[in-house]
Amino acid sequence: MSRFTLVLPALFLFALALPAQQQPSTPTTQKTPTYVAIPVEAARQANPVKPGPESLARAKKWWTLDCAMCHGADGNGKGETAKDMKLTLVDFTDPATLKDRTDGEIFYIIKNGHNDMPPEGPRIKVDENWDLVNFVRSLAKKQPAAEPKP
Repeated sequence: MSRFTLVLPALFLFALALPAQQQPSTPTTQKTPTYVAIPVEAARQANPVKPGPESLARAKKWWTLDCAMCHGADGNGKGETAKDMKLTLVDFTDPATLKDRTDGEIFYIIKNGHNDMPPEGPRIKVDENWDLVNFVRSLAKKQPAAEPKP
């Protein structure tokens, strides 16, 4: 009987310790990247379409039809749909917004979407997508030159 008296409390303690060991450890906090990983080969793609008036005119049609509702007519990120959905979008009129982005990255995001932004995918032709890259870049307002100090 004394054996049973010692084994029962040991089994009880073992049973209590087992679930504690099975619980997952506290996850470490990971910083979520702003953009999903863009393949290196996509990021390195050069824009074959020159950013001239023809390219910008073609892109403006797509922008007005598909992009302005969220990104705003001038690219400030305050389109009606974005407001209605309470989305916070980047301001393309700020030159700093895309200064670290390659044309290939912008092309990839337009084609494949990002967060709540649906992908254009095959809906637009490759050259039209490059036109949109040119157009998005054209939205950045030039910063006024700093006045020389006396």
